[in-house]
Amino acid sequence: MATLTYVYSDQTAVLGPLATFAEPHAYDLCEAHSERLSAPRGWEVLRLAPDPDTLGPSSDDLLALADAVREAARPLPPTAPAAVGTLPAGTREVGRRGHLRVLRSPEG
Repeated sequence: MATLTYVYSDQTAVLGPLATFAEPHAYDLCEAHSERLSAPRGWEVLRLAPDPDTLGPSSDDLLALADAVREAARPLPPTAPAAVGTLPAGTREVGRRGHLRVLRSPEG
């Protein structure tokens, strides 16, 4: 993966390491497309080599992953008395199709 940006004033296409934030005129390319990239006639393609130390996961990546796992494992808070799935007083279920239920009101 690589990020492509253009320097129009210098007629240069710059292909560098994957950007860490979004910019309106930057384009992320897969490995196959970044290798085949060509620029318009008269333009130069500048390919910046990635820093080998930044290729692997960083401690920030690992901490974010650990936080996501902790959040997913956290028990759900107790629901309010009128929880999803309970029917109002006097209402009864008369049919079911998949996750949908047919309810009859107390008046009918």
